[in-house]
Amino acid sequence: MKIIDMHCDTLLECYRNPDYTLSSNSGHISVDKLLQGNSLAQFFAIFISPKEKASMAPYDIFNKVYETYKAQLALNSNYIRPALCAEDILSNAKDSKLSSILAVEDGVILEDSLERLQEVFHKGVRLITLTWNFENNIGFPSSDDPSEHSLGLKPFGIDVVSEMNRLGMLIDVSHLSEGGFYDVAKHSNKPFVASHSCAKALCNHRRNLTDDQLKILGNQGGLVGVNFYSAFLKEDSEYATIGQIVEHVNYMVNKAGIESVGLGSDFDGIDCELEFKDYASYPLLLNALSKHFTDDQLDKICNGNALRVLKDNLGK
Repeated sequence: MKIIDMHCDTLLECYRNPDYTLSSNSGHISVDKLLQGNSLAQFFAIFISPKEKASMAPYDIFNKVYETYKAQLALNSNYIRPALCAEDILSNAKDSKLSSILAVEDGVILEDSLERLQEVFHKGVRLITLTWNFENNIGFPSSDDPSEHSLGLKPFGIDVVSEMNRLGMLIDVSHLSEGGFYDVAKHSNKPFVASHSCAKALCNHRRNLTDDQLKILGNQGGLVGVNFYSAFLKEDSEYATIGQIVEHVNYMVNKAGIESVGLGSDFDGIDCELEFKDYASYPLLLNALSKHFTDDQLDKICNGNALRVLKDNLGK
């Protein structure tokens, strides 16, 4: 089974450390690990981290990490190519190349500018996680405070949803408040995603999705990518197991449907211990999932659902 993983933070590590590259690093993802793990495409997020924000404007961070992204792809062009749509992913695969899809984690880079949204789209960004853990001009993050968690999108956020629909960018509600989720569901006319989230019924964390959210995501043709972070899989856990991940996939398939569940590891953005070491060990997870799903169902979870959502947003 070929894998499309919808979220990792590898680019920021490459930006921070010149010796940390897509060719060779001690983290979860490298070109070799992607090949060993049978990757089809990887969403690489440009994470607008608080560490960099302490000394740089968010859009400056984006542009600097974007230059790192371009440099890393150039250095590894024999193995991996950028992809702007589902057709590109399939075309790259025919040429025995991996695909890279560029994403942004935290729409803070937009400030109040829809023109900037268009700029990053033309630079290749195909997914934006609307918020991270802080309020921005789009909306509010998930919160343990029910009154804060119920806050919806700001007026600019509703405009962003509309423009992302027009452009064909994937709207990502991971990290978003519950009120923001419902506003996206109300205002988006295309399927949206929770690229790296889990089921709240199994682990009561503010970042996870309720049964109702999972059902809405499925009803609107969206997609949730299961996150491998231990704290999202099991309360008070510091160790992520294959069994926990399988349990969340099973549960989310039951609530959202087989067409609306995928993979969103959060590799290189999680600091917990893992039963499997890195991307190269993905086959261990797939072997466990194969005991619960048919080959056709597992193919949808591994890549088919992500390809379909990309097509539904971009038309190709």
